[in-house]
Amino acid sequence: MSIEINGVTYETDEDGYLVNVDQWNKDVAAYLAKDEGVEMSESHWEVVDFLREYYEEYKIAPMIRILTKAIGKKLGKEKGNTKYLYELYPGGPAKQACKIAGLPKPTGCV
Repeated sequence: MSIEINGVTYETDEDGYLVNVDQWNKDVAAYLAKDEGVEMSESHWEVVDFLREYYEEYKIAPMIRILTKAIGKKLGKEKGNTKYLYELYPGGPAKQACKIAGLPKPTGCV
């Protein structure tokens, strides 16, 4: 499967996740967000940037429990909770945000 953005083809898996993490860019994120019905705000980008950094360091997409804890540490308690993250990503903060961030589907996500 693949998507085309600005004349460039990006390979995706059957769930729409990017196959090659290194191909990710803001245009890809915007396309995937629109496809997911997510209106990207500064708060959304903050989570996406956080996920990209986390993946860079640990080579794994965090599960929701780890995501909320790590975001809480870095961005503050008011953002490090599932209620806040579900408001941003109603399709599942780990699953939906990782997809938009161009990361593989987190383990433990169905």
